[in-house]
Amino acid sequence: MKKIPFNKPYLTGKETEYIKQAVESGKISGDGIFTKKCHEFFERKYGFKKVLLTTSCTDALEMAAILLDIKEGDEVIAPSYTFVSTVNAFVLRGAKIVFCDSAIENPNIDIEQIEKLITPKTKAIIPVHYAGIACDMDEIMRIANKHNLFVVEDAAQAIDSFYKGKPLGSIGHLAAFSFHETKNIISGEGGMLIINDERFIERAEIIREKGTNRSAFFRGEIDKYGWVDIGSSFLPSEIIAAFLYAQIENLDDIQAKRKYIWNTYYNALKPLEEKEKIKLPFIPDYATNNAHMFYVVCKSLEERTRLIAHLKTNDILSVFHYLSLHKSPFYENEHNGSIIPVSDNYTDCLLRLPMYYELTDEQVNFISQEILSFYYK
Repeated sequence: MKKIPFNKPYLTGKETEYIKQAVESGKISGDGIFTKKCHEFFERKYGFKKVLLTTSCTDALEMAAILLDIKEGDEVIAPSYTFVSTVNAFVLRGAKIVFCDSAIENPNIDIEQIEKLITPKTKAIIPVHYAGIACDMDEIMRIANKHNLFVVEDAAQAIDSFYKGKPLGSIGHLAAFSFHETKNIISGEGGMLIINDERFIERAEIIREKGTNRSAFFRGEIDKYGWVDIGSSFLPSEIIAAFLYAQIENLDDIQAKRKYIWNTYYNALKPLEEKEKIKLPFIPDYATNNAHMFYVVCKSLEERTRLIAHLKTNDILSVFHYLSLHKSPFYENEHNGSIIPVSDNYTDCLLRLPMYYELTDEQVNFISQEILSFYYK
């Protein structure tokens, strides 16, 4: 059997056709026909109040930090077990990050710890829907409303996933999605800002257009545009949007295949969890599974290291995930010194398995059997 990579970008077949259409339209700089098609799709399908494509999820988060007027001395609560972009966007505005631990049952933020971390300086909570599985958003919004805080959903991995029937990204004041090549639907790089609080819509357009009211000008709402706020160039080219549109046209098919692969893994490896040799992903009753990733949680760092080596020997590439950000070289001196043990456990023990559209039954069964043989040898 050929080597099995961790990820393989899936092409639906129309990406280059739509890119050609975008080029031939004479407008490839952004906010053209394909950007509008993408905006309309997401607003219609998920009921998002306002959608703005961005060049990355990182940029969407940076826009969110600007929109919330994050300033020097403000505090932002976020999980330690996440990607650096989740918090870097707020550090750039001068915020102090107050790291929260993960839950025991899955790597999402530990809801029970959030309120203990709130101070008079707290401005926002940034829940991360790890592996596309919803955090308990009712409780997060209750806490936020009680303390007059903003909520930005880091939904980078959470496209087409739901909380109590509500699309993830539609619940917080703002939300950010990723279309990086490792995600369910992709555009190479790319992201999306969701604005659910109407007071941020007009300013979001300005920030995205380098601090100008250019979007309003092109809609004919004003007779000239100028520099009216801070901002940057956050909008993607039409080439990225055209690629993405080919993907979202096939969203249902992509999701069905990924869920099939996820369930195949789960059913094959369930006996190991029943014997308490590993932990498998836990999905609360209030959440759906968008099959963004499949992971196992080993008993120790040493065990995970041996499992990675075993799989690599059999030409299977598996990879660990985040390193706890409170221990990062950049931020460890800023951290308040609190112990964040569950995050550290995921850092040491969580292992992601290959997950992409073109994985075959034969490959998934082979990977599963190699994991079983590792634990039963």
